[in-house]
This record gives sequence, C-alpha cells and structure tokens, in this order.
Amino acid sequence: MTEYDYDELGLVAGLEIHQQLDTATKLFCQCPTELREPEASTRTFSRYLHPTRSELGELDDAAVEESMVDREFEYLAYDTTCLVEEDDEPPHELDEEALETVLEIAQLMDMSPVDQAHVMRKIVVDGSNTTGFQRSSLIATGGAIETSAGAVGIEDLMLEEESAQRVEETDDGVRYSLDRLGIPLVEIGTSPDISTPEQALEAAERIGMLLRSTGKVKRGLGTIRQDVNVSIEEGARVEIKGVQSLDDIDDIVRNEVARQAELVEIAAELEEREASVGEVQDVTEVFEDTDSGVISGALNSGGAVTAVPLYGFDGIVGREIAPDRRLGTELSDHAKRHGAGGIFHTDELPAYGVTEDEVTDLRAAVGAGPEDAVAIVAADTEIAESAIEAAAERAETALEGVPEETRGANDDGTTRYLRPLPGAARMYPETDVPPVEPDPSEVPEPELLTEKVERYQDEYDLGEGLAEQVAYGEYMPLFEDVVADGINPTLAATTLESTLTEVRRDGAAVENLTRDHLEGVLRLVEDGDLPNEGVPDLLAALAEEPDRTAEEAAEDAGLGGAEEDEVREAVVEVVERNAGQVEEEGMQAFSGLMGECMGALRGKADGDLVSELLREEIQKRA
Repeated sequence: MTEYDYDELGLVAGLEIHQQLDTATKLFCQCPTELREPEASTRTFSRYLHPTRSELGELDDAAVEESMVDREFEYLAYDTTCLVEEDDEPPHELDEEALETVLEIAQLMDMSPVDQAHVMRKIVVDGSNTTGFQRSSLIATGGAIETSAGAVGIEDLMLEEESAQRVEETDDGVRYSLDRLGIPLVEIGTSPDISTPEQALEAAERIGMLLRSTGKVKRGLGTIRQDVNVSIEEGARVEIKGVQSLDDIDDIVRNEVARQAELVEIAAELEEREASVGEVQDVTEVFEDTDSGVISGALNSGGAVTAVPLYGFDGIVGREIAPDRRLGTELSDHAKRHGAGGIFHTDELPAYGVTEDEVTDLRAAVGAGPEDAVAIVAADTEIAESAIEAAAERAETALEGVPEETRGANDDGTTRYLRPLPGAARMYPETDVPPVEPDPSEVPEPELLTEKVERYQDEYDLGEGLAEQVAYGEYMPLFEDVVADGINPTLAATTLESTLTEVRRDGAAVENLTRDHLEGVLRLVEDGDLPNEGVPDLLAALAEEPDRTAEEAAEDAGLGGAEEDEVREAVVEVVERNAGQVEEEGMQAFSGLMGECMGALRGKADGDLVSELLREEIQKRA
C-alpha cells in the first residue's frame, strides 16, 4: 500500500464507540438482557417499515433510500421478550441501572451530565427495530481522553437501545431476533481530533479500557462496535459503520484514506479527459444469444439488460482504489442496493461468458468509443432499470471526487457503500418516555483497570501477569465479588484465568458455565469440600450438564474431598504395584508415582496430602 503523509493530506477522523451495558434488564422494559438461540423462539410476526417525517415535515435521505427496497421483516420473539420489543406496548421509563452506569462512564472521561435527559427517536427503517426508529438520549457532553499524540475530545455520551439481531436473509426480506433489541447501549462520540490511523486505534483502546473499568459492560464478540468518521482535505466525510474488532480500526482508516486519495486522483484525471456520464439505455438485444450464465439467466426469466455509457472512463472503472476493490466495485455496491446482483463493465470484459463481439456490439449500441467504458446490469426489468440508474449516479459523483456517505466495514479492512449520510431530519422527540434528571452526586468514580492491576499485586499478592489477566479479563467483576466474599484471591484468579482456559482447550463448552457455577466451585474449594485438583473435572462436568449446581455435579462425579484413610489406601496400592521400582530408585521414583496416585484419586484429594503420604510410603520401602 502507498505510504501517505497524513498531515499533508489533512486527515481528520473521529470515533463513535457503541458498547452494550451488562444490566439486569433492558432499557425500556423489564425483560432480561440475555441472548437466545433462534430455535428457542416461541412465535414470529412480520412488519413492513416506511420512513416518517420529522417535526418540520422533512424526510431523511438515508431512510428514504433504505425504504426503496421493498422488504418484509420477520421477527423472532421469545419467552424472555415482551410487547415493548414488538412495539405493541409503550416503552417504560429509562432503566435506572443503565443510567447509573453511563454516569460512571461520564466521570471517567471528565464529562458534564446534562440537567435533563430527553429521549429522542432516530429513524431506522432497515428492520433492526420493530418501531422504525431507535430510542436515544443525550446524557453528558464535553469530555476528553489522552493519547500519545494529544488529547481527543469527547463530544457526547448517549444512552440508546440496542438493535435487533440479524439472523438471516429470507426470500422476502430479512429475519431478525428480538432477544438483543432493547439491551442498553452507550454511544461515545469523539471530536474530529484524530490525525493518524495509529491515534485512532490508541483512542479506541483507551475508551475500551475506560468502559471495562466499570465492570458493568458486556464482553465478547458483538458487544462492542466502533464506527469511524474519516475525511481528507480534498475528500469528504465518510462514516464507516460496524467495525467489530478494535484491532481493525487503524487498517480501516488507512484504507479509507487511500480510497479517498485515489478517488480524488480519478476525479482529476476524468476532468482532464472531459469525461461525462451518458443516458441509461436498454441493450437486451445485444445479448439475446449470449452464453453468459448471469445474463441469460436474467433474460430467460423475462428480465432485461440495461447499460450506461461512461464517456472518458476507459481503464478507470477497473482501477483499484482499495485492496481488491475498484471504482467498478463502488458502482456495483450502488446497484446492489437496488436489488441487482452487481454490474459488469467493459474494463473487465470480455469475461463471465461475454464475448469480444458482444462487447463490440455493446459499445456500438450505446455510442461508446475506445476511450469510453460501459456498465451493464442484467436482472428483472424493473430492478435492472433502477440499479443501472444508481450506478450511473455513482459514476456522476466520481467526476466530482469523494461522495459523503455511510459505508460498512468489511472483514478485510475495506469498506462498502451502505447509504447516504443521515441528516437532521432523522431525529424527533419521543413522547412516550418522560425526561429524567441525571444525578451524578451518588455515583462513585470507577477504579481504572491500570489501578486495579497495581492493587491486585499489592493487596492480593498476585503476580503482575496474573493481576493484569484478571483486571482486563471478562471475569473481573466476579473476581472482585468472590474475593470480597472470602474466597482466596490466588484461587479465584488462577481458576478464572488459567484453569478455565485449560478446560476450554480440552474441548469443554465453558460458555455454558454461569456465574453461579463458578462461585459454587470456588466456594467448595474454599470450604475444603473440593481439592484444587478436582476443579478442572468439576468445571468440565458442569459445562457438559449446566442444569446442575456445583454441589450436585461434585457429588455425582465423586469429586468431594476424600478422607485421609481413603487417600492413604490409594497411595499404598500404587506403591505396592510399583514395589520393584521403589526398591531400586527410592525417592527418585516419587515424580512418576505422584502422577499415578493423582490419577487414581481422580481429583478427590489435595495434592499436598497425596505428596505427604506418598513420601511416607516410599520411605518405608526404600
């Protein structure tokens, strides 16, 4: 990839971090915030969504484009969801636990809470909310975080409801799951103070650390999403949605800078060529006898082939503007938004079954010469017409440079077109939820994770590595709770960070283990009812049958603490079975026999006791 001077290009970037809160109930109802498998749904229903006008009678451009694709949205409901999620009951008041957590986050970023928080409706008609809008409330403003390249301002802190979870595409539209809808979500928006990809990553990492410091945010894939706003001086503001992995942020920014820089160069070259976009035409006759599977499939279904001549675009439509993405890909993204599978263009033809003769006839049909390009769409007639119009409109913007738009993040660090940037018409007041007056006076400031690491070392005598694992790990809140309840800190730390990892590597489904399971196992060890050596087996047993308690699983597996007589009996049996080795090697046989003893006892006895008794028995026979 080309190395860019970001200062010279005038890179400006900002972040929007969306993080689910780990509250007991959802933001506007009393349903639990647990995720379910689609197979567990108890019923389904469907909706069609359309944009509504703002208070001033305006329609949001992004919502209008989203609604142009006629889709049915199917929703999976559960015994853990209610009529609020289905938009058949008004929302309840704002969840107090969620509000308190957001106020803690505000303190960590030196933000000022608003005097009164009003809930707003943000129009969303992609099906991710049954209402056609997302509820959102501004809680605090005016903070900052530090990075090695300078301070990054925090403009706003929002408390929102999470969207429904997309399950799959259907023949008629999209299927969503209501289990995630309504989980409290904090949105943190930074100022456009970020000037390099590295600073964007550092700022995101800092915000992530502050969020986890509360111990009240959900962990795992999909619980945090990053949006990135990027522009260069000669480019335009582009909002990139849905960066799932924090580690991808710097690559996303680099690739977007490269994309905008290439589009600026393309616009300059097109201007030199006096390029233009021609009229959309029907070119079905050119392909009546085609061998192209895509095109013949569309025509055999009664469809059509539409085309737009791109005068002066030869060689440019196929030009790479990001890794494995070309200007033609941008045109194709817009066509796909209107239901087409994509486009073909002459920079890549002949190919896909399209012959050289067909390309020649195509150029002739639309009046394109050797310096021009042609883009085509083969689809249902109505789709083919709207899709090629969309591609033509995108080609028009290529003459100007970089369009302002919302893009989606891809797994490879590139992006794709989603919709126009939303405007002010997207927001209007929510009249069903009363305003609240945030009171930060009784909200304690959370301890930073970096401070926790130091405290765990000083207070609990944990090594630096283990202390850091616990502080930054997903079980940090549980660790603090069980230690406060009298559990040995070293036992809790090693079990939650080391033993669980070992059990997972051995194939156990540790994601089935609940907080109650882990607390129960630790309590059994602390009370002397389970030896340390039995912990892995008990965790594996609980992961396999999570409906049982730790006490029940330990009893069924015979993992309770064995009496000394029982342990001695097992040790004597091992020593007698290996009498020849003991007589020959004496105490040197200890290591091998120790493993055999522990295996025979299968987690029933503490290793220190087994070691003591084994030494005694070897000494008797040596």
